[in-house]
Amino acid sequence: MASSQASPPPPPLPIYYTRLPPQPDAPNYILLPLHRPGTASPRRLRTICAGSLVLLATVAYILYPSEPDLDVVRLRLNRVHFRTVPQLLVDISLLLTVKVHNADVYYMDYSTLDVAIGYRGKMLGHVKSDHGHVRALGSSYVDAELEFDGVEVFSNVMLLLEDLAKGTVPLDTVTTVEGRVGLFFFGFPLKAKVSCGISVNTNNQTIGHQNCYPE
Repeated sequence: MASSQASPPPPPLPIYYTRLPPQPDAPNYILLPLHRPGTASPRRLRTICAGSLVLLATVAYILYPSEPDLDVVRLRLNRVHFRTVPQLLVDISLLLTVKVHNADVYYMDYSTLDVAIGYRGKMLGHVKSDHGHVRALGSSYVDAELEFDGVEVFSNVMLLLEDLAKGTVPLDTVTTVEGRVGLFFFGFPLKAKVSCGISVNTNNQTIGHQNCYPE
């Protein structure tokens, strides 16, 4: 009986080659393809320029020093006294609180804070506060007492009596602050002036309405 096992394949034939001799004059370098950097498109350049301008404008807006916000947050009619001899005069005592808000990234040192009080176009008097400091993005409150003795209000005496009877007295305030704002060792002069028309409730000694605008 013949065997069913297949015979193995014949071995591969040997390959003979001859090694080429080295070429002494052949250059020893590798050629690489030349790469040229691509130029930006006009649209991309416009986008970059617009973004840079917006960034510079934002930084300039943040760093540019601005005037402080000045508000009369409390005003109290402490005393109102009429005198008829030798002429019609009135003595007025006021207690007020002024809020100084610094919205900049700089600190603020004010050398003078002056608050003037008027009634229906007539200036009654003013009070000054000395040196103060307000930190960056902070607020400071200044308390002051105003004493007006012997103010002539003959032309407005009837209006004043009517306002006191109604419980509401309209007053005008002009607040002026002078000093400097600075960052580290750099400083800039500062002067701000704000006028306000306020309505004082004499019953509960609060400010019912206030309208301020810078000058």
